[in-house]
Amino acid sequence: MASITVLRHAPAVAGSPAKVIMLNNYPSSWQQRYTQQEYVKVDPTVSHGKRSTLPLVWSDKSLASCPAFWEDARAHGLHAGWAQSCHDAKGIGGLLNLSRSDESVSGKELREIALKLSWLVDVAHEGLSQLLIEKYLPEAITQLTAREIEVLRWTADGKTSGEISRIMGISDRTVNFHIANTLKKLNATNKTAATIKAAMLGIL
Repeated sequence: MASITVLRHAPAVAGSPAKVIMLNNYPSSWQQRYTQQEYVKVDPTVSHGKRSTLPLVWSDKSLASCPAFWEDARAHGLHAGWAQSCHDAKGIGGLLNLSRSDESVSGKELREIALKLSWLVDVAHEGLSQLLIEKYLPEAITQLTAREIEVLRWTADGKTSGEISRIMGISDRTVNFHIANTLKKLNATNKTAATIKAAMLGIL
């Protein structure tokens, strides 16, 4: 069985909470239980995936931070597994969880399949990102003009619209026009949020 979780990590100040898309072929009872209990907030594999791209083998030790979750997963037939994440330049993270109901993943087995699984993580993330990003994170494929980017860079440096107009040799009105365009394109509520989101997406 497999689970693919696509995570977008956004700074809280940007005003846009992380979007989580989960695709899996787990038993429907476990899918419902996972959603009802909001396990994504405490799932040790998700927590690990946010911090590291190294593989995590399911075990009593690695999942000890949330014993209730681990016991519940086992009760639904998920006894062994392996998880690994990847993160791209747009701030989007993907987590692939592979699980089975029989014996645990040994160190020998992991060494034998590690390269193939790492390749699978990257391919799955890239493919799913292309399919899902336009629907769930359209601003990630937004194209800003050179002027809009320059205005945002000066904004990130703490400059006011008046200061930016003098630096760039354009009117305040033109600066505000560029800012308004970036807010719309990046789906941001203010210029601070737009600047943070642009930086997070690798635009700046």
